[in-house]
Amino acid sequence: MWDWTKAVVTAFLLFVLIRSLLFEAFKIPTGSMERTLMVGDFLLVNKAVYGAEIPLTHTRLPSLSVPERGDVVVFFPPHDPHRNYVKRLVGMPGDTLEMRNKVLWVNGKRQPEPYIRSIDPLSDPGDSRMMWQLAHLIRGKGDGFEYRPTRDNWGPIVVPPGRFFALGDNRDNSEDSRYWGFLDAAAIRGRPMFVYYSFDRGAANPFAWLTSVRWARIGEAIR
Repeated sequence: MWDWTKAVVTAFLLFVLIRSLLFEAFKIPTGSMERTLMVGDFLLVNKAVYGAEIPLTHTRLPSLSVPERGDVVVFFPPHDPHRNYVKRLVGMPGDTLEMRNKVLWVNGKRQPEPYIRSIDPLSDPGDSRMMWQLAHLIRGKGDGFEYRPTRDNWGPIVVPPGRFFALGDNRDNSEDSRYWGFLDAAAIRGRPMFVYYSFDRGAANPFAWLTSVRWARIGEAIR
């Protein structure tokens, strides 16, 4: 019994260590990252790449690399710090960002983004949550009476030091930095590596997890 208990405790501690410091599973619940990620995708996230946080502390291990523009990352958003989000980093500290008619401009250059998806070409709704951008707006581009940001037209704004700007690839259906603001570097938890399992959650079948597997997506690297 003692040998069995030691084996179980050791296995549990190894699981906690690996999950906390190295890798963690993550599932996609919404379509905000389509085409890149689909509802029903299960991802393996590398938590060591940006420096994992040691459990029960606020100490982070040394990072293997730094977040870069274009990285898909898992993080805790500032408005909901206990819920995992996954988006793509499009703005680095010091960048000037602007969107004109759905097209993203960074530091005055139009960005090629072959991975984005647009499902609503006819409307461009505004949202009062976007008014946070006013504090970071480049002077001369508007003021509290003139600036009216919308989903597809906003900025130019400047990303502060130590912060990032994240957008979903499905730009017409994504709750991202346009609405809740900049992402703190310390909130980034890791970078998804690949899809280890995927099934069509929209299938009208109670056993879709077994009968509607997207075999072609299993093992697909996330870029």
